[in-house]
Amino acid sequence: MNTMLRKSVLGIAGLAFTGGVFAGPIAAHADARPVEGKPVAVAVQGAQSKIDLNDEQLANAKAIIAATKKAGLPERAAVISIATSLQESKLENLGHLGDKNDHDSLGLFQQRPSSGWGTPEQITNPEYSTLAFEKGLKQVDGWQDMPLTEAAQTVQVSAYPDAYAQWEQQAADIVAHNWNS
Repeated sequence: MNTMLRKSVLGIAGLAFTGGVFAGPIAAHADARPVEGKPVAVAVQGAQSKIDLNDEQLANAKAIIAATKKAGLPERAAVISIATSLQESKLENLGHLGDKNDHDSLGLFQQRPSSGWGTPEQITNPEYSTLAFEKGLKQVDGWQDMPLTEAAQTVQVSAYPDAYAQWEQQAADIVAHNWNS
């Protein structure tokens, strides 16, 4: 049995046994290099959501990938970052939303100037906001091996901690199609 399959089987069995929850290990795919143009196979948790991306959203996803590469992080970091942005803003670089705004949240990751993420100008810059999110991600022990939603929640501290998981497959597909371009 190959290593990736063995890790998947053992991870699923371990999680199902200890927690009664069926989930696949994320780590088995963390260093996988996708074949250009083919989606990355991931063991996602729960039902998945998907939206059609317009040119602006796709450009923001590509900016997240470029910033991830600039930081020297692996594709897994880009998947977590894009899934987080899909949840927080649907990959739209949001300015102040008035009464609809959650406090002073801005940008792709809905980061807050009042929480120390940066100035409004900084956190509405896709590269800066991605690097800020990934700086927080790198501070999470074992982020590469934990479920996406847990890694994202540890950085974001959202009122909806399980919401990130629904975007994992779309984020993985976006990264697979754009990592080498």
